[in-house]
Amino acid sequence: MRLEHLFSPFELRGLSLKNRIVMPPMGVFLVEADGSVTERTREYYRQRARGGAGMVMVEASAIAPEGIVSSHQMRIFDDAFVPGLASLAKVIKQEGARAGIQIHHAGRQTSSKVIGRPPLAPSPLPCSSIRGDVEVLDQEGIQRIVRLFGDAAQRAMEAGFELVEIHGAHGYLINQFLSGFSNIREDDYGGDTLRRARFAVEVVQEVRRRVGPDLPISFKISAQEFVPGGLNVQESIEIVRLLRQAGIDVVQVSAGNDATPEWISQPMLMSRGCLVDSAHRIKEAVDIPVICVGRINGPVLAEEILREGKADLVCMGRALLADPELPRKAREGRLEEIRRCVGCNTCINSIFKKGRVECLVNPELSREQEMAIRPASRRRRVLVVGAGPAGCEAAWVAASRGHRVELLEASDQIGGQILLGATPSHKKDLLNIVRFHKRQLALHKVDCCMGRVVGPEEILEMRPEVVVLATGAKPVRLPFLQEGANGVCTYREALERPESLPEKVVVAGGGAIGCEVALHLAEWGHKVRIVEMTDRVGSHYEAMTRKLILERLRSHGVEVLTNHRIIGYREGRLSCVSGVEQEPLSLEAPAVVLALGTCPEDRLFAPLCSAGLEVYRIGDCLEPRSIKEAILDGARIGRAV
Repeated sequence: MRLEHLFSPFELRGLSLKNRIVMPPMGVFLVEADGSVTERTREYYRQRARGGAGMVMVEASAIAPEGIVSSHQMRIFDDAFVPGLASLAKVIKQEGARAGIQIHHAGRQTSSKVIGRPPLAPSPLPCSSIRGDVEVLDQEGIQRIVRLFGDAAQRAMEAGFELVEIHGAHGYLINQFLSGFSNIREDDYGGDTLRRARFAVEVVQEVRRRVGPDLPISFKISAQEFVPGGLNVQESIEIVRLLRQAGIDVVQVSAGNDATPEWISQPMLMSRGCLVDSAHRIKEAVDIPVICVGRINGPVLAEEILREGKADLVCMGRALLADPELPRKAREGRLEEIRRCVGCNTCINSIFKKGRVECLVNPELSREQEMAIRPASRRRRVLVVGAGPAGCEAAWVAASRGHRVELLEASDQIGGQILLGATPSHKKDLLNIVRFHKRQLALHKVDCCMGRVVGPEEILEMRPEVVVLATGAKPVRLPFLQEGANGVCTYREALERPESLPEKVVVAGGGAIGCEVALHLAEWGHKVRIVEMTDRVGSHYEAMTRKLILERLRSHGVEVLTNHRIIGYREGRLSCVSGVEQEPLSLEAPAVVLALGTCPEDRLFAPLCSAGLEVYRIGDCLEPRSIKEAILDGARIGRAV
C-alpha cells in the first residue's frame, strides 16, 4: 500500500515537518530523581528521532515544583534544567526530526507525598483516583501559574525546541479548569464555558507573548471526558475556537481524565483509532490543524485517517515505544518487520509498578544502550526448544548475532500460549507478536522444525553447544479436579471448544486467564460463575484493562465469588469454603474449567545439565510469567550466548 499522505510534508507556522508522524509527549520517567537528564534519557529520544518520525515531543515537563506527578518527571521550572533539555532537543534534531516539548502542571492530580504540600486545584474537589485535601487557587495564584507557563515556554525556546505544547488534557490543572466535572468556581474562572476556558486562554496568551510570533504552539485537549458534567466534543469545539484566537497553531485531540484513564491510554479492548471521530469533528468545525491520537498502532491506519481528511497529523505514541523504527520501515515498504503495539498497556503498568517505562513487545525500551545487539565473539550452535514468545525471541536474536540456531517446536506452528491467549475477540492484536517473530526467524535464517518432540537423548545426539529451554508451562491441577474427569476441562479446551460445554460453567480461578475464559464463554452464551480464593479477581491486569474487563464480565452476567476455596467436586456440584469463616458452600457446576495458574514444564533441564551441556531456562519453563517477561528472557539470553 502506498503511504503518500503519511509521508507528505506539513507546515506549522513556518516549521516544516518531513512527514505527518508525531511522537506525542509520553511520561516515561527516565530522568533522575532531581530531574537530571541522563544518557539513557537522550538515547531513548535519539532512537525515536532516528526512526524517522516527523516530530518528536519531549514528555510533560513540570512548570512548577508543586506541579510534578513523580520525582522522576521531566522539569522545566528552573534555568538549571535548560542544559539537559537542550541536549534532548539537540539529539532529536541531529537525527532529522523536529523537536517539540510539552509543558505541564498536575494541579490536583498529584499527591502531597510527592510534592510535600496539598495539591493545587480550581475547586475544593480532590482527584478521584488520589484523594486527599487540595488547596483552592485564588486569582493571585492563578496569575502566578500563568506566568510560570510563560517562563517554561521561554526556557523551552532557549533550549532549542521548535514547538511548545501546552498540556490541557487528562485531568491535569488546565483540564481541571476547563471541565465542569472539576471546576465549580463562581468567579471569572468558573461557570459557563467561556469563564472555565479563561485560565487556558490566559496561559496561551502568555506563552505566545513570551515565545514571540514565530514559534508554533500546540494545545492538548481532552475533547471528551466521559463523566457527568465533563467535556464533550461540542463544548471542546467552542474551547478550541477560543484557544485559536488566543494564539495556538495546532490542537492535539485526546480524551479522558483521572476518573476515566482508559480513554487516556486505551487498552486492547478498545478499538483502534477510537478517538479519530472527535478529532475529525473539531477539524471540520474550527480552522486549525488537528493531531489525532488513540490506538493508532500501524502506518496503514494512519494513512487511512489522513487520506480521509480526518486529521492533519497523527500521533503514534505507544507504537513508537514498541518500534522506534516504524516510520522508516513503513517508508521503505517493510511493514512486516514492524514490531507492533498490541495495546496491552504494559508501558503504563510498569511506570506505576517500577517507576520506569517498559514494553511487552520491545525489551529494548528504556534499555536502549544495554540491550543493543552486538555480533557474537565466536559462532556457536544454539538449540532452542519451544517456539513460544521466549523461544522465538531468543532464537532470532541469537541468529542475528551470527550463531547457527535451530528452533524445535512440538506443535505445528510457532506462538505458544499467545495463540491461545489471542482466542478472545478483543485480543487478536496479540497475533502481531507471532507475525513479527515469524518474520524475524525467516529474516535471520533460523532453522525451524515444527512438530518435533525431543527427549534428552535426541538433544545430545544433535550435539548443540548451547541449549535454551523454552518449553513453557502446564496447568496447575487439584487432586479432585483432574483434567478428563467428568465435567472438568482445562482453560485451553474451554477457549478452543466453548460450544462443547454445557450451559452452566464454573471457572476455577479468577486471575487473568480465568477472567478471559469466563468472558469468552459468556460471549458464547454460557452462564458463567468465577470462583476465586483471594479477595479480588483480575489482579494480574493493569488498572485500565481490569476496569474494562470487570465491566464486561458484569454486562455479560458473569457471577464472581471471591474469598472461596474449592475443596471438592462430585456429581456436578462444587464444594467450597469461605476464606475466613470457613463456611461451606455447594455450587451447581455441570462443567468446571481449570484456570488455577501454571507450573514450569522443565523435565529436560536436569538430565541435560547432568550431561554437561550449557543449558538455560527461559519464559514459563523457568517460572510462570507474563508475555513481557518471557520476551525479555529471550532477548537477554539471545544477547548473552
